[in-house]
Amino acid sequence: MTQASHQVTKLLKEWSDGDESVPAQLMPLVYEELRRLAHQYVRREKPGHTLETTALVNEAYVRLVGQNNIQWESRAHFFGIAARLMRQILVDQARRRNAKRGGDAIRVSLNDAMIVAHEQSASVIALDDALKSLEEIDPRKSRIVELRFFGGMSIEETAAALRVSPGTVMREWTFIRAWLRKEMEH
Repeated sequence: MTQASHQVTKLLKEWSDGDESVPAQLMPLVYEELRRLAHQYVRREKPGHTLETTALVNEAYVRLVGQNNIQWESRAHFFGIAARLMRQILVDQARRRNAKRGGDAIRVSLNDAMIVAHEQSASVIALDDALKSLEEIDPRKSRIVELRFFGGMSIEETAAALRVSPGTVMREWTFIRAWLRKEMEH
């Protein structure tokens, strides 16, 4: 673990203990990693997506700072929560876009761009719905998706964050991908 990682973990523990000055100290240490996470999310969005990487980082950080009484376990826990918040911000935006279009877009040849945008929004919403179902069935599997797919963590980092073996994460990751494919087809 690097010096910066140790510093982040130390600050998170202080934040958990009630030190309200921590978020200002934490931001410079985590900004680049949050930006990397946000970039992964934004690049998966449809072309012309209106939320920029920086805006996603800022919105997620505002929501992180607004969390009350979280007992931060580790740096990985922090980034897992950040990944979940970024996903939720994008899902909320997709739902708003869908609502503005009246739910299901009518497919007409003059409006192909709107159809593609609607399908992208529906896809993000379907993924979110599938992940919510997975969380009800098996919260750990849901966390693996957040950490691996949305958080960009390796098998080993995910295993460390969840305190399980890398083999367990690999087996569950294989199952999760198949399960999500099946859920998304419906």
